[in-house]
Amino acid sequence: MQLILHTHKLKLRHTFTITHESRTVQPTLIVELRDGDFRGFGEATETPYYGVTLEKMIAQLEGARDFIESYDLQNPEDFWAYIAPHLKDDHPFALCALDIAANDLWGKKLGKPLYELWNLDTSKNPITDYTIGIDTVEKMVAKMQEMPFPLYKIKLGTKEDIKIVQELRKHTDAVFRVDANTAWGVEETLSNAIALKNLGVEFIEQPMKADNWEGMKRVFAESVLPIMADESCIVEEDVARCYGFFHIINIKLMKCGGLTPARRMIAHARKLGLKVMVGCMTESGVGCSAIAHLLPLLDFVDMDGTLLVEDDIADGITIDYGKVIYANENGTGVRLLKE
Repeated sequence: MQLILHTHKLKLRHTFTITHESRTVQPTLIVELRDGDFRGFGEATETPYYGVTLEKMIAQLEGARDFIESYDLQNPEDFWAYIAPHLKDDHPFALCALDIAANDLWGKKLGKPLYELWNLDTSKNPITDYTIGIDTVEKMVAKMQEMPFPLYKIKLGTKEDIKIVQELRKHTDAVFRVDANTAWGVEETLSNAIALKNLGVEFIEQPMKADNWEGMKRVFAESVLPIMADESCIVEEDVARCYGFFHIINIKLMKCGGLTPARRMIAHARKLGLKVMVGCMTESGVGCSAIAHLLPLLDFVDMDGTLLVEDDIADGITIDYGKVIYANENGTGVRLLKE
């Protein structure tokens, strides 16, 4: 295999704001694995909150180049087990991009999309939400009107969270999900849950700090809305830890190290009776197209990254009013439009 690295700056449709940061451009790394005429692509984005930069990911992959290029890829799971020790990192974003590229290449070489190789039925896939970042109420309403959707994920974490949702509710009958990105405390979460349930909210994502397990135990027992883990569920070991503290886990491919560990996390969560969501970062069609092949395994999905980008760098999945439509390609279905 030949390892090729591409860097891009994804211009966003709007300034994207959550409690941690705001951005108008998203730097991203596209990892390509080439074998003859076959090209597999994976993605990981620069994410300051986790200390992840393009330079750091590139250095990691360059350090493992000899191991990668000398490997005879037969299946992605064995490749992940082989290469993971060479890409040790607290947040294995580079490993994720490499694993997705390996899965894409594997599918393309075998002439089938991943979901077929995994024997999955796509007929009952969940629809994706569309994320509305923190902004003035007027701009948040305008974003909803620009992108009519049956399902919105509302980023919160302000002093006016309930008022924001009340105002947004006046403009749509869509289902809402809310994500506080660790901004609330116990009492605030419990009282907000009551108000939000009356406003048609489906669940609350990561209301409190990731390490507030004592508080989460109480919220889990008393909240009138289901609670989802995001920052509290990063890697495979976190799935078991979330049992009894959260009703749902949100798996991010970049945080856990790719499709291969994500599939193991989903299987583990099912055994524990946890519901499962896979979420995207602000990323291109490369990463979002990989997520699409996990849809038959999920209860919920948040894979609108490609819709948040003004000019995507890849062809892959398309989204029609929340419904994810697969590309007519093998592997993850991705073709890179910009090298």
